[in-house]
Amino acid sequence: MGFVALVFSVAVLIHYYLWRRLVRATTVPGRTRRVLTWVLIGLGAFVPVTLIGSRTEWGHFLAWPGFFWIALMFYLLVFLVVLEIPRALALLALRRSERRRAAGAVSTADRPGTVPVATAALTATGPAPASTAPAASEGGEDEQADPPSPTEPEVAPEAIGRRLFIARTAAAVAGAGALVTVGAGVRTALGDPVIESVKVTLPRLDPRLSGLRFAVVSDIHLGPLTGIRHSERIVRMINALQADVVAVVGDLVDGTVAELGSLARPLGDLESRYGAYFVTGNHEYYTANGPEEWIEELRELGIRPLRNERVEIAHAGAVLDLAGVNDVTGATVDDGPDFERALGGRDRSRSTVLLAHQPVQAREAAGYGVDLQLSGHTHGGQMVPFNLVVPIQQPVVSGLGEVDGTQVYVTRGAGFWGPPVRVGASPEITLLELRA
Repeated sequence: MGFVALVFSVAVLIHYYLWRRLVRATTVPGRTRRVLTWVLIGLGAFVPVTLIGSRTEWGHFLAWPGFFWIALMFYLLVFLVVLEIPRALALLALRRSERRRAAGAVSTADRPGTVPVATAALTATGPAPASTAPAASEGGEDEQADPPSPTEPEVAPEAIGRRLFIARTAAAVAGAGALVTVGAGVRTALGDPVIESVKVTLPRLDPRLSGLRFAVVSDIHLGPLTGIRHSERIVRMINALQADVVAVVGDLVDGTVAELGSLARPLGDLESRYGAYFVTGNHEYYTANGPEEWIEELRELGIRPLRNERVEIAHAGAVLDLAGVNDVTGATVDDGPDFERALGGRDRSRSTVLLAHQPVQAREAAGYGVDLQLSGHTHGGQMVPFNLVVPIQQPVVSGLGEVDGTQVYVTRGAGFWGPPVRVGASPEITLLELRA
């Protein structure tokens, strides 16, 4: 409920800002403004409803329109914020132009024998009839204009038109930019993952293990917006890599086995020399029935969960320790990571690769002499500029980094969470090769 309250508060603030820039600034008071205001209020209410409803079986139909609006809302915000500076400069130039024009009119009126333009016009044509109605407003409504205050200068109609032009231009640019960005992001998110080939040198690695290859995939996020072709494509691409080990590093699902079991079934066709392994991510703990049912489902599919435990990978006469720990979210249900159980009492002369969903877990893993940690969770930011926010929580956003002497590789993930949009962070499957 706290998360929902936070999301609702943020959505209210964003939609108020959008109303100021897209509705209030671009229309005059009247029917058009009222209609657009209520449309924006409805879209704002759609945000928490989508986040809650899309996680339930009855609300899956909300996923596509709801998450598309969330993405569009975000990029409208980004573009409008970026346009604040040119918009402010344009309005400043307009105000200066108005002041110069007003000063010139006053100067002309003060000259002896000069008749002000407005007075001359009235002299030539006579005063306008009292019953004359004002011209139609910019928004298309015929409204009775308020008489100008005797203490305030009347704003020229052409000045109002210029201000509306500036506001509408900014709104049009922001709208076009957001639509193009989200459209391209949808195409990227739903397209084939990129195969990233990475070589990692481990100083303590037995030379006989040099060349051992891991297919690393994370954040597949099977859910209401993914079909079975999503999982089939990932399996097909991983099998084509002919890796020695397959590592599925958490956030596999966004629902229960009853809802998504059929989508996960292709994972039973994963092929590798020494097997496929899985560790929990935070989303496994968000499902209605918890991670246990998925642990058992994956066992039946031939994927071995590593729940605070390790196995030995024997290759070319040498041994590598492969360990896995639960996600930190599991601590909320007494199923958190146990590094001592997974890594304690081992032969430290042997290299160790750790599977841990979140990069931040490397800070504790480093104390156990882990050579390499494979993680996901961040999605590489998924939608720029979120990649600039991720470092607040995680030490590595994507790619190869180092935490307290332990190397950490963070994959961007093969799926998406929330909006089916990826901007600046394409989906990824990694072929990682160990080097001595």
